[in-house]
Amino acid sequence: MLELFGEVLGTFILILLGNGVVANVNLDKTHSHGSGWIVITAGWAMAVFVAVLATADLSGAHINPAVTLGLAFSGLFEWAKVAPFILAQMLGAMLGAFTVYVFFRNHFNITTTAGAKKACFCTAPAIRHFRNNFFSEFVGTFVLVLAVLLITMPQLPYESFGSTKVGLGSLGALPVALVVFSLGLSLGGTTGYAINPARDLGPRIIHSLLPLKNKDNSDWPYSWIPVFGPVAGAGFASLVHYFISCNC
Repeated sequence: MLELFGEVLGTFILILLGNGVVANVNLDKTHSHGSGWIVITAGWAMAVFVAVLATADLSGAHINPAVTLGLAFSGLFEWAKVAPFILAQMLGAMLGAFTVYVFFRNHFNITTTAGAKKACFCTAPAIRHFRNNFFSEFVGTFVLVLAVLLITMPQLPYESFGSTKVGLGSLGALPVALVVFSLGLSLGGTTGYAINPARDLGPRIIHSLLPLKNKDNSDWPYSWIPVFGPVAGAGFASLVHYFISCNC
């Protein structure tokens, strides 16, 4: 149960801070309104850092079904735990999205651009072309999951303290955050780089349920792209990781 709580909490923090920075930039009359893409990508990277920092010791801080599946495909995570972890991530994402709405409610009420409000919940393609949109999510998640599978934390045994190890400590969350920052800067402009099925689907469900003024549709015909693109990318990353592991 502690592991599942960790996934709920971690994904909640991820969405609260990640979608929160989008709301800060997109919604009218916030102090950071219109501050742009660099702020959004930096905010999402730091959201990953805080979420991993807070829950790494509880659940391993997957906070992403694609990461959970990539680890399972690679034999590094029990398949029996996959479905519960994904359900926990979905719940955390939905709670995070709802909290963003409550936090920015006054700004949602005065913002008249429906697309700007929807972007505070879920992703959308810059150019709508499902094949290319799928490829964008596939490639972005491939890079993310491969990096997660390859990252090893430097830890040195410190004999004076028995089994205690000297490592990166809280900075152990930084490598994945930097990967997400790089992905946002380099590859995020085509689809908004969901690279996480729960990050998109959970908040999209909340968007469809909330009584937003001047509300846009939740674009369900597109919703499968940020779900299955990342899953496919995670699967391919696990294959590449297997090939590397077998030849090292």
